[in-house]
Amino acid sequence: MKPMTVETVHETQENEIDLLDLARRIWGSKLHVLAITCVVGLLGFIFAMGTPPTYRADALLQLEEKGGQLVLPTSLSELTGEEPRSAAEIEILRSRFVMGQAVASGHFDWVAEAKTPPVLLNVLFRLGIPVPDLGWFDSFARAGDRLTLEYLEVPPEWLSMPDERPVELVLGEADSFELILPNETRISGRVGEMVRDEAAGFAIRVGSVIGEPGREFTIRQLSEDGAIARLRGRFSVSERGRQTNILELGMVSRDRQDAERELRAITDAYLSQNIARSAAEADSSLSFVESQLPAAEAEVRSAEAALNDYRSEQSAIDLSFEAQSALTQITTLEADLRRLDAREDEVSERYTPNHPVYQQLLAERQRLEDRLAELRNEVNVLPETQREVINLTRDLELAQEVYVQLLNRAQELRVLSASTIGNVRVVDQARTAVEPVAPARARILALSILLGMILGIAYVLIRAALRRGVHDAQEIEATGLPVFATINLMPDATNHRKIKGDLPLHALTHPNDLAIEGFRSLRTSLHFGMLDADTHTVAITSAAPGMGKSFVSTNLGVVAAQAGQRVCLVDADLRMGYLRRYFRIPKVHLGLSDVLCGKATLEDVLVEGPLPDLYLLPSGAFPPNPSELLMRDRFREVLAELDDRFDLTLVDTPPVLAVTDPLIISRAVGATLLVTRFDETPVREIEAVQKQYLNAGLRLNGAVLNAYDPKRATSSAYGYSYSYRYAYGQGKKK
Repeated sequence: MKPMTVETVHETQENEIDLLDLARRIWGSKLHVLAITCVVGLLGFIFAMGTPPTYRADALLQLEEKGGQLVLPTSLSELTGEEPRSAAEIEILRSRFVMGQAVASGHFDWVAEAKTPPVLLNVLFRLGIPVPDLGWFDSFARAGDRLTLEYLEVPPEWLSMPDERPVELVLGEADSFELILPNETRISGRVGEMVRDEAAGFAIRVGSVIGEPGREFTIRQLSEDGAIARLRGRFSVSERGRQTNILELGMVSRDRQDAERELRAITDAYLSQNIARSAAEADSSLSFVESQLPAAEAEVRSAEAALNDYRSEQSAIDLSFEAQSALTQITTLEADLRRLDAREDEVSERYTPNHPVYQQLLAERQRLEDRLAELRNEVNVLPETQREVINLTRDLELAQEVYVQLLNRAQELRVLSASTIGNVRVVDQARTAVEPVAPARARILALSILLGMILGIAYVLIRAALRRGVHDAQEIEATGLPVFATINLMPDATNHRKIKGDLPLHALTHPNDLAIEGFRSLRTSLHFGMLDADTHTVAITSAAPGMGKSFVSTNLGVVAAQAGQRVCLVDADLRMGYLRRYFRIPKVHLGLSDVLCGKATLEDVLVEGPLPDLYLLPSGAFPPNPSELLMRDRFREVLAELDDRFDLTLVDTPPVLAVTDPLIISRAVGATLLVTRFDETPVREIEAVQKQYLNAGLRLNGAVLNAYDPKRATSSAYGYSYSYRYAYGQGKKK
């Protein structure tokens, strides 16, 4: 039989991505993807159901202008400054000062937690699935279990050691409980009663408890910094919108009541410090104003005395009607100019000097200044005595105005200090939502399913990228080795080495299977390929064990015998041969090794198979020197004698890469076929076998692709062949 040559026409484009090929890979391994998706989805379901729910309480605060809603907001705003910024108030809310007040008022440094069950056990509890009546399960908390403390005192050293074992409380019957202290001391007590350990400096009073006997709770007292950090870690605050001065406060906890209680404590502490700060600012301003009142009053008295003294010296000179009118207008204009100065400061922050509003204000100011200059010129022409009286009168009115303003501001600040109203208003009181915010079970389940699909697809693609074996005949032919036939996968044809006892001949038990059509195709290829061969002996080997060479040898022999050929199967694997199991022959039966040793003849060892023209030459007893036996001339003589008696002799050999026996056998036969297995035989192993044969001066004549799975194949090259064989191999009519 001459070796066949094949031109490789299929070129792999390594730098290109074939989306159709990727889709085919994924669809071919859909069961793997489905299995991984189900596993990850189940883990997500367990996590979602086993994680205790987390609740969130929220509150809404409004930052108002300082001074609140007093009767005189303008004056108070001038005294207390500008509006507070939201960023500063947020930092105050998160400050140690506010958090510390909240911890102290709510005793949040006392922590009483129920023993949390494992995730899987928690799932059973939440789904209401009965669990075995075991004492160990009774110690874990159920939904609704709760313990509140009315008093707790621990020694200082317990606070300084956060890793110290906490106090354990085990519920008993009729509101009784047992405490296990870190020093292993056990104390019994009852709900509502004070329990003390004077030696350890420990005291506790349990206010209420919800739970069945056997439930376990852990109790600890945190340090102030630890309690603040714990509270701050679950607290959130942000401004709703932009520059709205509306602050949204949030607190998350696994207990609905605790979340609301903690957020209320923080809100109350913040309001208290805000009111105290506003009162302190008002008190400071009031002290300053009151300190200025005596001086202002003295200025009024001094100005009044100066005016009276001057009038007495000038014999009670009174101002004329014109002078009095001028003085009144000057005073009014100066007040108007002061108001315009204040207004100009506001306008300059919003408009440029060229804006019409700004220009109108400047024009008004110029008009008042011009009118004031005219009045002052009129005053200058008055007699000297009247001018002096006007100046002294103006000084008196100015001093009186300052004094009256200070009196008014002092009264306003007294009202502000006594009102105890800050610049923060509670819009929404702290309240916990009915539904938990976490875990989002539907979202977790959806994401876990999506993640499972991604991981499944990634597994398929990575496995395909790192796969060991060939996937189609083109990969084998690319090595220069022609493929004689492709044997489709038979689901029930597992690795026969793993099966104990007799083995089935699938060509007899499943004659219409698509895989048997592959053997018939191989039979035809061998028949026409060996017409001019000198010998009709064929060695069938593989690169490694488990590729199916014995499966190919036996079933090829059956279909050849069914075609009318006299076939002899030779089990030349003198190390681990097991072809006898296909023919139900005992292990002690004589075989090839006995013939080569001269202990038996062919007539003694040949066994007739289930078909009239099918015979088997078993391996016989496993000798200690199989290679040396095969190298004897007697082996060639046996093959020659078999070639004379049979139309086709199939020699089943050991794997090439395991032992040297196949190379010895291939020298004595007419052709050698290499059995490869779909998705298991690497291309490098095929190349390694070819290299060994080339070094030995031999050549492989062809290959057989065994266990081909069209659903997992990466190429559609066999699609037409698969459909054609399926249509006709089952005896169906088109």
